Amino acid sequence: MLKGKAKILVPNKRGKTGLIYIPADIVKDSLFPFKPNEEVTIKIEGEKLVIEKRKRNED
Repeated sequence: MLKGKAKILVPNKRGKTGLIYIPADIVKDSLFPFKPNEEVTIKIEGEKLVIEKRKRNED
């Protein structure tokens, strides 16, 4: 299992977008499941943030 320290960035209190910084050593690993610019689905399950590949029929 890949594991690393990440950071959540929110530009300001009124900002509508947040960013999750994922370290390069995780993104460059062959096990990293996402490609550049790939759309993903993000959901909250209890105290976890889950990021999944987006299904073709999702809007």
